[in-house]
Amino acid sequence: MSETEAAVDDPTTIAPETLADRLRASDELTVLDVRDRDEFDRWHIEGEGVEAVQIPHMKFIQAQATGDVDDLAADLEEPIVAVCGRGEASDHAVDLLRDAGIDAQNLAGGMDAWADLYVARELEVDVDLGLDRRGDSSATVVQYDRPSSGCLAYAIYSGGEAAVIDPLRAFADRYVEDAADRGAELKYAIDTHVHADHVSGVRALESRTDATAVLPEGARDRGLAFDAMTLTDGDELHVGDATLTAVATPGHTTESLSYRLGDLLFTGDTLFLEGVGRPDLERGDEGAPAAARQLYETLEDTLSELPAETTIAPGHYSDTADPRDGDGAYAATLGDRRDRLEAFSMAEDEFVEHVTGDRPPRPANHERIVAANLGREDVDSETAFELELGLNNCAVTG
Repeated sequence: MSETEAAVDDPTTIAPETLADRLRASDELTVLDVRDRDEFDRWHIEGEGVEAVQIPHMKFIQAQATGDVDDLAADLEEPIVAVCGRGEASDHAVDLLRDAGIDAQNLAGGMDAWADLYVARELEVDVDLGLDRRGDSSATVVQYDRPSSGCLAYAIYSGGEAAVIDPLRAFADRYVEDAADRGAELKYAIDTHVHADHVSGVRALESRTDATAVLPEGARDRGLAFDAMTLTDGDELHVGDATLTAVATPGHTTESLSYRLGDLLFTGDTLFLEGVGRPDLERGDEGAPAAARQLYETLEDTLSELPAETTIAPGHYSDTADPRDGDGAYAATLGDRRDRLEAFSMAEDEFVEHVTGDRPPRPANHERIVAANLGREDVDSETAFELELGLNNCAVTG
């Protein structure tokens, strides 16, 4: 039995899946991180209802020796979830806290297990979505959610075939196994753009299956160094009876493509539930204004022309995004986003100033991740895991 499975029956521990549910519900809790400060600063658990606190494990060892655990925890609001790298040091801290009468649980498996959590949800969509309508065929769309980073990927199943959009290398085996469980042949592994926040899984899937790696044609201009099928605006991919149509949506990057499947649009990092893609990751601060103007044109001339009932399925979400009722997926209608996001009502100069202004730090190691995703740097699995730890920071809010 794994640590996370054991957590189901142990009131002193909490499984990563349960913590993810509590974060999605915006429950108020203290996440007590007992790792060293540099590890905490690099990456820690955040959420709308979370107060993240760092107290190194050594202080709990000292407090145990002096009998001062109560004093050490005096300013912590209950309930508490304690975390460390693998769940061992935090388990000791929880034992001390509970002995002191404090409501605390240990995250089973620690931050390693948190990073490994990957949740799949079927999107509630019209079963005839995007089909050629030649009979009683159907399409199923699955959204994959990595809560530790907010990364989203998608699998489309139709007629015994499958495609994965924006796959993560860390979960390549998961996509293969899920396709096999559904009796589907993985036909395409698709990236909407050259990602800067996670190591892409398109080549890993191509090496494990007969899937074809697919990237935007513009990735060649950015130095694509491996063989792949490349697409431009209007090109189509057929998955069983379903048709994916490429839609040029530049701005976040020059080559960005979204993919339309009937009334569903996979927007990559162009449009999120809570904002738009940041324009500075490809060409830095100097190139950000020009990229922002491209992004403005994408919103005004491309996305604003699509029907309001189009459902957008983004490539990421932040802790301010709300899952929708029903299927719990991070998705919303385009009309709803037009009404809610200020970006759609701004004049061009105002928009450019907004998205090039006060931005969060760029994703950690983004230059090396881009190099890996272009095939210009080889990284092993352990290095890839380290490179992509933490939140993606690919969005500009509003």
